[in-house]
Amino acid sequence: MARRHPVLRGMAIFVVVAAGLVAIVVGVAALSGTPLGERFTFGKTVAVVDVRGVISDAADTVDALDHLRQQDATIGVVLRIDSPGGAVAPSQEIYDAVWRLRARKPVVASLGNVAASGGYYVASAADVVVADPGTLTGSIGAIMEVQNVATLAEKVGVSQTVVKSGRFKDVGQPLRAVTDEERVLLQRMVDDVLGQFIDAVARGRGMEAGRVRALADGRLYSGAQARDVGLVDELGGLADATRVAWSRAGQTGEPRVSHVRMRGRPWWLDLLGLARLPDLLAPGGLLFLYRGPLLG
Repeated sequence: MARRHPVLRGMAIFVVVAAGLVAIVVGVAALSGTPLGERFTFGKTVAVVDVRGVISDAADTVDALDHLRQQDATIGVVLRIDSPGGAVAPSQEIYDAVWRLRARKPVVASLGNVAASGGYYVASAADVVVADPGTLTGSIGAIMEVQNVATLAEKVGVSQTVVKSGRFKDVGQPLRAVTDEERVLLQRMVDDVLGQFIDAVARGRGMEAGRVRALADGRLYSGAQARDVGLVDELGGLADATRVAWSRAGQTGEPRVSHVRMRGRPWWLDLLGLARLPDLLAPGGLLFLYRGPLLG
């Protein structure tokens, strides 16, 4: 049997060892409960945290922000927001986490293609909001959608018998229309959530609640328009936002940046271009969500 070439054998050993080290690093990062990517930076950095897609769960983002709040090497954080909004409670949880973080270090919101409704709710908690001139943002408001398929069900012969403990227990049942009494009940709830949204923006932006309410009719603003009405501080992209965070942290020169990947975000979704797949599982019901047109 011919002897294996020593160079080839050395290369094979190197590949095996390198693969083993990569597996160990990924495994330790996954088990540690901390964001992968932020752990292996050196010196002072600005961390970039993505808030992308429909906001349906806040756990990973809140964990990342709370973790960064405790890291001395992270001197500032940029929230890169590209989201049409989402469910109310997760948006509020991220908003609260941003407030906790900004008590320790500067937080800058960088608005991407869309940062509307719940996406803007989150952004409003930052010290500074930076948007591109063409960013779609605003859409301050709340929406509740109730499907009514009674006519279709009648055509295909589908019916349902409901046994309930109270007259409002089946509000939103899709096989019948909403009653006037139920509509009033739902409208009051939507108005209450809108009030919470307005108060949050007023607090974050340092604006009078009445001023925010005047802007909170659900309309969408471009980044340039949002700056003119006080919802955005500066126009620029992600690089500009990182420079703002770096400067606010008292640093000079070019910023050092670390990008944080959520541990709950499988790496293979990004690799296969399926990063927005979880959006298909967006929640129904009461939402901070912009559903308008996008530029193709």
